[in-house]
Amino acid sequence: MPDSNQYHHRPSDSPLGEWAWDRRYAEHPWPNEPDSTLIEFVSALSPGKALDLGCGPGRNAIWLARQGWDVTGVDASVVGLAQAEARAAGSGVTLRLIAGDILAYQPPAAQFDLIVLANIHLAPEQRSPFFLSLASALAPGGHLFVTGHHLESLGRAGPPDPERLYTEERLADLFPTLHVEHLGRHEKERPNEHPLVDIVVWATRTA
Repeated sequence: MPDSNQYHHRPSDSPLGEWAWDRRYAEHPWPNEPDSTLIEFVSALSPGKALDLGCGPGRNAIWLARQGWDVTGVDASVVGLAQAEARAAGSGVTLRLIAGDILAYQPPAAQFDLIVLANIHLAPEQRSPFFLSLASALAPGGHLFVTGHHLESLGRAGPPDPERLYTEERLADLFPTLHVEHLGRHEKERPNEHPLVDIVVWATRTA
C-alpha cells in the first residue's frame, strides 16, 4: 500500500483539494498509456532510479517500471495511488508509492537518474524553487522530463488560470543548474478538433 506521511494536500497545481482529486480518480477512467514524448526521450536510456511527481494512477510510472526502472511515485490522492498500485500489480511490476504534496515532499539529494513531472501546472511563484529542488535531486548525468499544457491550449486542456499554463518564455530561465537539451512545443493531433499544444523540457545534470 502507499506509504502515508505528514503531507495532506494535493499539489497546488489546481484549485481542487485532495478529496476532489480522489473523487475524479474514482469516478472517471484515467488513461493507461504513458506520455508519448516521455517514451521518445527515455527509451534510449539505461534504467536507473526514477521519481514520478504527481504520478496519479501511474501511467508513466508503470511504463518506466516495465522498462526496468526503480520507480518512486508521489501523489496526494490516496485513490490515485491505490489505482497505481493495482495497475502495477496487474502489469507484474512494483512501485514505491508515497502519499504527499509534491510541493512539500523533499526528495533526497543527487539520488535520481530520471525525474518526471507531467501535467503539473504550478503557480508562477512556485516554479523556480520547485525546479531547483528537482535539479538538486538528480544524480550527476540524470535527466529531468517536464511536460504540461501550453498557454495556447487555454480553455481546451489544463487549468483555467492562464498564469499556470506554460510557454517557452515562462520556462526558459528556470533550470540554471541543468543543461537544457530541449525546450519546445509539441502538438497532439485530435480527430475533428484543434490539436492540443504542450510544452516539453528535457534537461540533464552534468557530471
